[in-house]
Amino acid sequence: MTSRYREIAEEIRERISSGAYARGKRLPPQKSLADEFGVSQPVVQRAVMALRTEGLVRIERGTGTVVHEIKPIVRNATARYTKTAREQGQSRGAFATEVRSLGHVPHSKLVKLGPATPPAEIAQIFQFGRDDIAAIRHRHMTADETPVQIATSYVPWTIAKDTPITQEDTGPGGTYSRLEDLGHRVTRFTERIRTRPPSEEEADFLRLGEDQQVYSVLHIAYTEDGTPVEVTQHVMPTFQWVLEYEWAAD
Repeated sequence: MTSRYREIAEEIRERISSGAYARGKRLPPQKSLADEFGVSQPVVQRAVMALRTEGLVRIERGTGTVVHEIKPIVRNATARYTKTAREQGQSRGAFATEVRSLGHVPHSKLVKLGPATPPAEIAQIFQFGRDDIAAIRHRHMTADETPVQIATSYVPWTIAKDTPITQEDTGPGGTYSRLEDLGHRVTRFTERIRTRPPSEEEADFLRLGEDQQVYSVLHIAYTEDGTPVEVTQHVMPTFQWVLEYEWAAD
């Protein structure tokens, strides 16, 4: 038999889906919900906490329970890196195109830019020597004003130095279009995906609780000869993103 709190959570979930509880707006007070459903407040509280873990709502001190503003964003790993998708509407990359398709305004705040020694895992992908460095672009990314992603990209400094890749605005199409301009056209990608708890810095920016997790996507871009020319670490709340993949059968 379904637990009562699960039934209440499902009803609230359906109301959010239908728009009866609008995104960005507060839920009714837990006492009101308890009266409506004929249960104690702890039962409603348990239902709300389950929805919070899912990322459908968040609890704000002094405000109450708020429906999360942004619907899950579909990240089609096959389609998002085409030149058309990257440059659509003068976008600075695939992220901006994805967010605009949902009717939201994308924004990417550059937190760190310049030459840096990459983490060991990424240095190994580039087959760096001890003294090799990369251009780093560490961004905090939002849809409207809601944080939805952290992305940290690396390009070998020998490629990126004195190019738009090391500037705040890389231009239409973002880094991949600039790599193509420089004669390093990307023809293949790989991604390694895992889920994990967020770091303290990640949880703070993404507004995550201890019971929520992130996708950690290690994205690697290769040129036709198999040379890795860019690596990006994407960190995204699991509730905020749907990872979609498509490919042709033999």
